[in-house]
Amino acid sequence: MDATEAQEGIEDEVKDARTRRLALLIAVLAALLALVSMQDDNTAQDAIRSNIEASDLWTFFQSKTMRQFVIERDSEMLKVERDGASPEKQAAIDDLLKAWAAKSAKYESEPESGEGRKELIARAKAAEADRDEALAANNHFGYASAALQLAIVLASASIILGIGWLAYLAGGFGVVGVVFAGLGAFAPTLLPL
Repeated sequence: MDATEAQEGIEDEVKDARTRRLALLIAVLAALLALVSMQDDNTAQDAIRSNIEASDLWTFFQSKTMRQFVIERDSEMLKVERDGASPEKQAAIDDLLKAWAAKSAKYESEPESGEGRKELIARAKAAEADRDEALAANNHFGYASAALQLAIVLASASIILGIGWLAYLAGGFGVVGVVFAGLGAFAPTLLPL
């Protein structure tokens, strides 16, 4: 074996080691992409669920508001009618007005069931906040997915073309993908995207 053959053998071993490292990088990036894509889908579903919940709560709030308005309007009309009524009818109207006032107050706030207007507002706003956080996380996971896909393509191109700097660029996109995935998982509202 002469020196040229030995050098070619060493170069082949170096290329094989580099190719194995890049193949491992691609496998890791693909695994991360699978996890990020799954989380991306989950946050999209969470956003839809929270949006539906908020919409339902606001609809319930509007229903309570309409009922309260009708009772209060009818109470005003009954008060006018009470003035010219007999004492027995006045007593009956007073009883009805007290019952309607209690019902109106219950429409306004019902802490035990959480279905008063005040409680519904708080629950709807909490559902909207959950929706907004899920949408922010979804955006981060989308950017993470795109960065990881680019990293896989660049790492593959580096193997095929034998261009080393593409591997470094792929690693950089991989890091960017991991950062965005971390933001999506742990701090989705840190960067407004």
